[in-house]
Amino acid sequence: MYRYDEHDATIIRERVAQFHDQVARRLSGEISENEFKPLRLQNGLYMQLHAYMLRVAVPYGWLSSAQLHRLAHVARTWDKGYGHLSTRQNVQYNWPALEDVPKILAALAEVEMHAVQTSGNCIRNTTSDHFAGVAREELEDPRPYCELIRQWSTFHPEFAALPRKFKIAVTGSPRDRAAVQIHDIGIRIVENEAGERGFEILVGGGLGRTPRIARSIRDFLPKADLLSYLEAILRVYNEQGRRDNKYKARIKILVDALGVDAFREAVEAEWAEIKDGAMKLTDEELARVAKHFEPPAYESLEGGDALLAGKKLSPNRRFAAWLESNVEPHKVPGYAAVVITVKSPGRPPGDITADHMDAVAELAERFGFGEIVITHRQNLCIPDVRIDQLEALWAELDALALGEANYFRATDIIACPGLDYCSLANARSIPVAQRLTERLHKLERLEGVGELTINISGCINACGHHHVGNIGVLGIDKQGEEFYQLMLGGSSAEDASLGKILGPAIPSDEIVDAVDRVLDAYLSLRNDGERFLDCVRRVGTRSFKERVYV
Repeated sequence: MYRYDEHDATIIRERVAQFHDQVARRLSGEISENEFKPLRLQNGLYMQLHAYMLRVAVPYGWLSSAQLHRLAHVARTWDKGYGHLSTRQNVQYNWPALEDVPKILAALAEVEMHAVQTSGNCIRNTTSDHFAGVAREELEDPRPYCELIRQWSTFHPEFAALPRKFKIAVTGSPRDRAAVQIHDIGIRIVENEAGERGFEILVGGGLGRTPRIARSIRDFLPKADLLSYLEAILRVYNEQGRRDNKYKARIKILVDALGVDAFREAVEAEWAEIKDGAMKLTDEELARVAKHFEPPAYESLEGGDALLAGKKLSPNRRFAAWLESNVEPHKVPGYAAVVITVKSPGRPPGDITADHMDAVAELAERFGFGEIVITHRQNLCIPDVRIDQLEALWAELDALALGEANYFRATDIIACPGLDYCSLANARSIPVAQRLTERLHKLERLEGVGELTINISGCINACGHHHVGNIGVLGIDKQGEEFYQLMLGGSSAEDASLGKILGPAIPSDEIVDAVDRVLDAYLSLRNDGERFLDCVRRVGTRSFKERVYV
């Protein structure tokens, strides 16, 4: 994984010192909260409903065990003993005291971490596939390109005050686990007819008040031109994006207003002016960054697939189910990638305690190569585990209550903080997710449901990505009461789609029953082996609506 060079270290050390001074001035009253706000946002510090929230950057989701240990230390020392894994593969702390934030940032800097550009109208953390570098079907490892984007975008003077926040995702796999089509820019590594590797560029995706699936503006972009093309897109957006209305300031609105063809023409014209300049990536530069992502020292193992298939026949049904849902085939024979879901009854989705952070870091050292990845669905991944050690790993995870077999299953719920934390929210998300989890865990028929995603947002800003859940739940305020809209048919994968509202909003005390009826309808309507999403697309939402609104 990438390690800081002297430039990274100096930049972050100086930023920590600057923010220490800014906080001191705020605490002394030398500057007001309004004057302090743009300074704290540049350092990932938000004001939420009850307290400050600090968002820590985890570039493309990859952590060393030392970094995860340090995140645990921060949670234990300066917060309430836990952190929150976000859908942007970052970590958030919900209760830091303002006077402690410079100490937190200093502690993070010691292990090459920071909170720069995790908030504000800038280019945010570039995200990717949590199986990047190990996925068997992957065309090429996307992480070097994510790192190039990180280096290009950090403190970019031209894009420090964009019309609105800006998000980029990169995938190297035909299976999209990075949700590239709901990003401002989505990048797919592709291969042209001549066998050359390059990128497909998609623009204008996003959720919130105006959900959009990104549209392709270039089928094939040579590798050398990646940064200059991104620069051209950002320049067009920076110059023409709306600044008079924050709800119409995202690039998706500009693409809509111009039309995708006119937007493409504007980008191509801008790119023609800069593509042969200093941003052209040389083979040497690509090799320099790629060297940071060279594979670890794998052992030579044979018969891995047969061994894994045999383990799935284990008489221990819980272990066999975990292998089926949480273990991904690896490109190196004899190894597997393991997803550790942090969702289970009684836990807010995405929250992880300091003790669990330390435990996972130790397991990554013992069973892997000391690396951990935060997933888009708010879980963790150990990317390199020997197949013959999977049962021993699962036993330890199970003892920690981290052995749930629910990756991409109904209880692997994405939920935003909702009204429990967020001043923008209209309704609670976490209690609904917890009640759903409790109900679903009690349903024996859930074992037959298979792949199914449920996403919950507490308001139209869609931080819980409800539009692209197979089942989406949106909290709304209805004359001072919390109600919830149900949506069906969303997906953030390679078959990306926006869910459709099923019917009238449902009271809080009835929403869990309504989701239960959706599952009943699916089990009676599906064909053999048919996924929930495919069933909804085949039969339409009317058949579900008739069974939910009884």
